[in-house]
Amino acid sequence: MKIVTEVKELKNLINAFRLNNPKDNIGFIPTMGALHQGHVSLIDAASDLCNFVITSIFVNPTQFNDKKDLERYPRTIEADMEVLANTACDVLFLPTVAEMYPIKDAVYSIDLNGLDQVMEGKFRQGHFDGVCNIVESFFRIIAPDKAFFGIKDFQQVAIIKHMTKVRALKVDVVTCPILRDASGLAMSSRNALLSPQEKESARILNWVLKLGKLLVQEGKPLSEIKENMLALFAQGSLDLEYLEIVDNDTLQAVNSVQPNISACIVAYCGNVRLIDNIQLN
Repeated sequence: MKIVTEVKELKNLINAFRLNNPKDNIGFIPTMGALHQGHVSLIDAASDLCNFVITSIFVNPTQFNDKKDLERYPRTIEADMEVLANTACDVLFLPTVAEMYPIKDAVYSIDLNGLDQVMEGKFRQGHFDGVCNIVESFFRIIAPDKAFFGIKDFQQVAIIKHMTKVRALKVDVVTCPILRDASGLAMSSRNALLSPQEKESARILNWVLKLGKLLVQEGKPLSEIKENMLALFAQGSLDLEYLEIVDNDTLQAVNSVQPNISACIVAYCGNVRLIDNIQLN
């Protein structure tokens, strides 16, 4: 695995690969580090479909609307490199903030057709502008054939797919399933900030989502489903930010059980913000 820190060096590697392997695919996995098996599963998926796999580690400051959250975000680069060394990753791109944002305070704007105004958008103003800013930059630098994202970041995936269409970027956005630990907790870099007791408490997120799916299968009305999900959540110790049942494409809240809907939940476990979701129907 090669480790590069500069855009110029990365582009030279990519150009050399393209020259010698014109029919082969390049796969890309953007991460913010604190790698876990969920990230490894993305790299595995990329290696199945692509011949050259690039992973980035970059804690992107523009997608944090809370400076304390940015400061708390786990940074474990030595451990991350050990994880990547045992995967099919060919190149680790490890840029600095100055490398990715050479023009300080440059304005970024994109019309996301309202996808950024619901759920996360209500609580994290400007978050998705920051996400699109950095992901678009990566896509333009690397020009991957395929980019791999976990569906745990449900709204983010929908927005990145929309961004690629708006910007006419020829990147196939591949969505991969959520990986969970033995307790059912969705794997996340933020889990590293949880104590063992908090991890136990956080299991309730998965229980709430699984209850929602069960009640859909039993044919219950949506109002009753959400009421029961909230009642179960209230039995735990987490602080709920939101629980929404939405259309998978528009991300708008739905009023009845219908095809193509998911439940999305966000809650605080201590100071750690956790997100999860499940396809309901």
